[in-house]
Amino acid sequence: MDLRKIIIFGTGKIADVAYHCFEYDSDFRVAGFTVDEEYLDAESHQGLPVYPFESLQDMCDPDLYGLSVPIGYSNINRDREKHFLDAKDKGYRCVSYVSSRAYVSGNVEIGDNCFIFEFNNIQPYCKIGDNCILWSGNHIGHHSTVEDHCFISSHVVVSGNVLVGHHSFIGVNATLRDSISIGAHTVIGAGATILHDTAERSVYIGMETKASRVTSDRLKGI
Repeated sequence: MDLRKIIIFGTGKIADVAYHCFEYDSDFRVAGFTVDEEYLDAESHQGLPVYPFESLQDMCDPDLYGLSVPIGYSNINRDREKHFLDAKDKGYRCVSYVSSRAYVSGNVEIGDNCFIFEFNNIQPYCKIGDNCILWSGNHIGHHSTVEDHCFISSHVVVSGNVLVGHHSFIGVNATLRDSISIGAHTVIGAGATILHDTAERSVYIGMETKASRVTSDRLKGI
Protein backbone atom coordinates (compact mmCIF):
# COMPACT_ATOMS: atom_id res chain seq x y z
CA MET A 1 0.00 0.00 0.00
CA ASP A 2 1.63 3.23 -1.21
CA LEU A 3 0.13 6.08 0.80
CA ARG A 4 1.30 9.46 -0.48
CA LYS A 5 -1.33 11.68 1.17
CA ILE A 6 -0.62 12.20 4.84
CA ILE A 7 -2.10 13.87 7.90
CA ILE A 8 0.23 15.50 10.45
CA PHE A 9 -0.54 15.30 14.16
CA GLY A 10 -0.30 18.71 15.82
CA THR A 11 -0.44 22.36 14.81
CA GLY A 12 2.55 23.66 16.76
CA LYS A 13 6.07 24.53 15.70
CA ILE A 14 7.29 20.96 15.24
CA ALA A 15 4.21 20.19 13.14
CA ASP A 16 5.06 23.23 11.00
CA VAL A 17 8.59 21.94 10.51
CA ALA A 18 7.19 18.52 9.55
CA TYR A 19 4.83 20.17 7.08
CA HIS A 20 7.72 22.02 5.44
CA CYS A 21 9.87 18.88 5.22
CA PHE A 22 7.15 16.68 3.74
CA GLU A 23 5.95 19.33 1.29
CA TYR A 24 9.35 20.43 -0.02
CA ASP A 25 11.62 17.42 0.50
CA SER A 26 9.60 14.23 0.05
CA ASP A 27 7.22 12.39 -2.24
CA PHE A 28 4.41 12.83 0.31
CA ARG A 29 1.75 15.53 0.21
CA VAL A 30 0.19 16.90 3.37
CA ALA A 31 -3.62 16.78 3.22
CA GLY A 32 -4.37 18.17 6.68
CA PHE A 33 -3.61 18.21 10.38
CA THR A 34 -5.14 16.54 13.42
CA VAL A 35 -5.15 17.32 17.15
CA ASP A 36 -6.88 15.98 20.23
CA GLU A 37 -10.40 17.36 20.22
CA GLU A 38 -9.87 19.36 23.42
CA TYR A 39 -7.15 21.38 21.61
CA LEU A 40 -9.12 21.90 18.40
CA ASP A 41 -9.40 25.70 18.30
CA ALA A 42 -9.18 26.36 14.55
CA GLU A 43 -10.67 24.76 11.46
CA SER A 44 -7.54 25.16 9.36
CA HIS A 45 -3.76 25.37 9.65
CA GLN A 46 -1.29 26.17 6.87
CA GLY A 47 -4.39 26.51 4.67
CA LEU A 48 -5.38 22.88 5.29
CA PRO A 49 -8.18 21.37 7.40
CA VAL A 50 -7.67 20.38 11.04
CA TYR A 51 -9.49 17.24 12.18
CA PRO A 52 -10.26 15.91 15.68
CA PHE A 53 -7.95 12.97 16.28
CA GLU A 54 -10.59 10.93 18.12
CA SER A 55 -12.72 10.62 14.95
CA LEU A 56 -10.01 11.06 12.30
CA GLN A 57 -10.63 7.69 10.66
CA ASP A 58 -14.23 8.71 9.90
CA MET A 59 -13.01 11.64 7.77
CA CYS A 60 -9.64 10.36 6.49
CA ASP A 61 -9.76 6.69 5.58
CA PRO A 62 -6.64 4.85 6.89
CA ASP A 63 -6.59 2.93 3.60
CA LEU A 64 -6.07 6.21 1.73
CA TYR A 65 -4.00 8.35 4.11
CA GLY A 66 -0.79 7.95 6.07
CA LEU A 67 -0.07 9.73 9.34
CA SER A 68 2.92 11.49 10.83
CA VAL A 69 3.21 12.09 14.59
CA PRO A 70 6.08 14.60 15.03
CA ILE A 71 5.69 15.27 18.75
CA GLY A 72 8.80 16.33 20.71
CA TYR A 73 10.43 14.72 23.73
CA SER A 74 7.85 15.76 26.34
CA ASN A 75 7.36 13.27 29.16
CA ILE A 76 10.57 11.55 27.99
CA ASN A 77 9.01 10.68 24.61
CA ARG A 78 5.94 9.02 26.13
CA ASP A 79 3.53 11.60 24.70
CA ARG A 80 4.77 10.84 21.18
CA GLU A 81 4.63 7.10 21.90
CA LYS A 82 0.99 7.32 23.04
CA HIS A 83 -0.24 9.07 19.92
CA PHE A 84 1.90 6.88 17.67
CA LEU A 85 0.35 3.74 19.16
CA ASP A 86 -3.14 5.29 19.05
CA ALA A 87 -2.63 6.05 15.35
CA LYS A 88 -1.62 2.46 14.66
CA ASP A 89 -4.66 1.23 16.58
CA LYS A 90 -6.82 3.34 14.26
CA GLY A 91 -5.26 1.50 11.32
CA TYR A 92 -2.93 4.22 10.06
CA ARG A 93 0.49 3.63 8.60
CA CYS A 94 2.85 6.10 10.32
CA VAL A 95 5.29 7.34 7.71
CA SER A 96 8.92 8.32 8.24
CA TYR A 97 10.78 11.30 6.84
CA VAL A 98 14.46 11.12 5.89
CA SER A 99 16.02 14.34 4.63
CA SER A 100 17.53 14.24 1.17
CA ARG A 101 20.56 15.92 2.77
CA ALA A 102 21.14 13.12 5.29
CA TYR A 103 23.63 10.33 4.59
CA VAL A 104 22.09 6.97 5.36
CA SER A 105 24.05 3.85 4.42
CA GLY A 106 22.16 1.43 2.20
CA ASN A 107 21.87 -1.31 4.82
CA VAL A 108 20.48 0.84 7.64
CA GLU A 109 17.07 -0.13 9.05
CA ILE A 110 14.66 2.70 9.88
CA GLY A 111 11.34 2.11 11.66
CA ASP A 112 7.95 3.78 11.37
CA ASN A 113 7.22 7.40 12.32
CA CYS A 114 10.85 8.48 12.36
CA PHE A 115 12.14 11.96 11.56
CA ILE A 116 15.74 12.13 10.36
CA PHE A 117 16.77 15.69 9.60
CA GLU A 118 19.51 17.14 7.40
CA PHE A 119 23.19 16.26 7.79
CA ASN A 120 22.66 13.17 9.90
CA ASN A 121 25.38 10.63 9.11
CA ILE A 122 24.12 7.10 9.78
CA GLN A 123 26.82 4.54 9.11
CA PRO A 124 26.50 0.91 7.93
CA TYR A 125 24.64 -1.75 9.93
CA CYS A 126 22.78 0.73 12.11
CA LYS A 127 19.19 0.24 13.20
CA ILE A 128 16.82 3.08 14.08
CA GLY A 129 13.67 1.84 15.83
CA ASP A 130 10.11 3.09 15.56
CA ASN A 131 9.05 6.61 16.54
CA CYS A 132 12.51 8.19 16.79
CA ILE A 133 13.53 11.78 16.05
CA LEU A 134 17.10 12.58 15.03
CA TRP A 135 17.43 16.36 14.71
CA SER A 136 20.09 17.96 12.52
CA GLY A 137 23.75 17.02 12.21
CA ASN A 138 24.22 13.84 14.26
CA HIS A 139 26.74 11.04 13.75
CA ILE A 140 25.42 7.52 14.38
CA GLY A 141 28.39 5.13 14.24
CA HIS A 142 28.45 1.74 12.55
CA HIS A 143 26.58 -1.22 14.13
CA SER A 144 24.75 1.08 16.55
CA THR A 145 21.10 0.62 17.52
CA VAL A 146 18.70 3.36 18.58
CA GLU A 147 15.69 1.65 20.10
CA ASP A 148 12.06 2.81 19.85
CA HIS A 149 10.76 6.20 21.04
CA CYS A 150 14.10 8.04 21.30
CA PHE A 151 14.95 11.69 20.68
CA ILE A 152 18.48 12.65 19.62
CA SER A 153 19.11 16.40 19.48
CA SER A 154 21.53 18.13 17.13
CA HIS A 155 25.27 17.45 16.73
CA VAL A 156 25.36 14.35 18.92
CA VAL A 157 28.16 11.82 18.39
CA VAL A 158 27.12 8.21 18.92
CA SER A 159 30.25 6.16 18.32
CA GLY A 160 30.29 2.69 16.80
CA ASN A 161 28.49 -0.33 18.27
CA VAL A 162 26.42 1.66 20.79
CA LEU A 163 22.99 0.63 22.05
CA VAL A 164 20.67 3.53 22.90
CA GLY A 165 17.82 2.15 25.00
CA HIS A 166 14.20 2.95 24.28
CA HIS A 167 12.66 6.27 25.41
CA SER A 168 16.08 7.89 25.81
CA PHE A 169 16.81 11.58 25.24
CA ILE A 170 20.24 12.83 24.18
CA GLY A 171 20.90 16.58 24.27
CA VAL A 172 22.83 18.74 21.84
CA ASN A 173 26.57 18.15 21.46
CA ALA A 174 26.61 15.07 23.71
CA THR A 175 29.24 12.39 23.01
CA LEU A 176 28.87 8.63 23.54
CA ARG A 177 32.01 6.50 23.28
CA ASP A 178 32.02 3.24 21.33
CA SER A 179 30.64 -0.15 22.47
CA ILE A 180 28.54 1.06 25.40
CA SER A 181 24.87 0.56 26.27
CA ILE A 182 22.58 3.41 27.26
CA GLY A 183 19.81 2.17 29.54
CA ALA A 184 16.17 2.73 28.66
CA HIS A 185 14.68 6.11 29.68
CA THR A 186 18.12 7.67 30.11
CA VAL A 187 18.35 11.47 29.84
CA ILE A 188 21.72 12.81 28.69
CA GLY A 189 22.02 16.59 28.85
CA ALA A 190 23.63 19.00 26.44
CA GLY A 191 27.39 18.63 26.11
CA ALA A 192 27.65 15.54 28.34
CA THR A 193 30.30 12.89 27.62
CA ILE A 194 29.35 9.27 28.35
CA LEU A 195 32.20 6.75 28.54
CA HIS A 196 30.50 3.79 30.26
CA ASP A 197 27.20 1.89 30.27
CA THR A 198 24.31 3.71 31.92
CA ALA A 199 21.59 2.27 34.14
CA GLU A 200 17.93 2.63 33.21
CA ARG A 201 16.39 6.03 34.01
CA SER A 202 19.78 7.63 34.63
CA VAL A 203 20.21 11.39 34.21
CA TYR A 204 23.50 12.96 33.09
CA ILE A 205 23.91 16.74 33.14
CA GLY A 206 26.71 18.44 31.23
CA MET A 207 28.78 21.13 32.92
CA GLU A 208 27.56 24.65 32.18
CA THR A 209 30.13 27.30 31.26
CA LYS A 210 30.36 29.91 34.01
CA ALA A 211 30.13 33.61 33.20
CA SER A 212 33.30 35.64 33.64
CA ARG A 213 33.41 38.44 36.19
CA VAL A 214 34.66 40.68 33.37
CA THR A 215 31.85 42.39 31.46
CA SER A 216 31.96 42.56 27.66
CA ASP A 217 32.55 46.33 27.56
CA ARG A 218 35.90 45.81 29.30
CA LEU A 219 37.24 43.25 26.78
CA LYS A 220 40.13 44.35 24.59
CA GLY A 221 40.69 43.26 21.00
CA ILE A 222 37.16 42.09 20.16
